[in-house]
Amino acid sequence: MAPPAIRILGLDPGLRRTGWGVIEAAGTRLTFVACGTVLPPEEGGLADRLAALHTELARVLSAYRPDEAAVEETFVNVNPASTLKLGQARGVVMLTPALAGVPVSEYAALLVKKTVVGAGRAEKAQIRMMMKVLLPQADFETDDAADALAVAVTHAQHRGMAQMKARMAAR
Repeated sequence: MAPPAIRILGLDPGLRRTGWGVIEAAGTRLTFVACGTVLPPEEGGLADRLAALHTELARVLSAYRPDEAAVEETFVNVNPASTLKLGQARGVVMLTPALAGVPVSEYAALLVKKTVVGAGRAEKAQIRMMMKVLLPQADFETDDAADALAVAVTHAQHRGMAQMKARMAAR
């Protein structure tokens, strides 16, 4: 009997562009479901942009009903103001699935690259290529969507360990 499929939402947070990708994993079998990029309006204040990000991610959650979500950890920038804004966007990206009752795991960018490409310093082009190999039906148009699919694939590969860590942290 085949293992039950689990639907995973991968998220690559950003204030200007947040990639999202949905896959189904049944054992080692991965199936592409959908992906895209949320583009909050560039005009308006930070609160408006964060609200738009939340609204669009809530639509994705409602449309695709993932069982679990995975978010790429923030890369610390040299510019503290940019890092802070990215952190606020990441907070919205983590909060939105959590509010919908979807468990959220986090993965370092180096682990995502190592899991998908085999090297922690992989380039964007290598990630796009591997997403096409692992998920041939994937129709991503942006690096952000490809990165989000890579986060979902990483979660599919590491979810048991992530769940155990979450249980330990909750104690």
